[in-house]
Amino acid sequence: MPYVIAEPCLESRDASCVDVCPVDCIHPRPDEAEFASADQLYINPEECIDCDSCVSACPVEACFSERDLPTEWAHFRELNARFYSGA
Repeated sequence: MPYVIAEPCLESRDASCVDVCPVDCIHPRPDEAEFASADQLYINPEECIDCDSCVSACPVEACFSERDLPTEWAHFRELNARFYSGA
């Protein structure tokens, strides 16, 4: 079950999660052009290996397993996936 980055990341974009991800599935990275204009960071649901590293690394508690994603932030599941679909 992939992880999802939710509302606490909005405008924060702390990249601690990027640094600990063993499969580099969190973007945009600070060294990518999109980072400056992104509202938040996103986890690629197709590449996430469910390692849980992002959860403990995130200082704003924005990373959730899909199973634990609060109901009020359920739409962030779609936002994360859409970032990678190009839509």
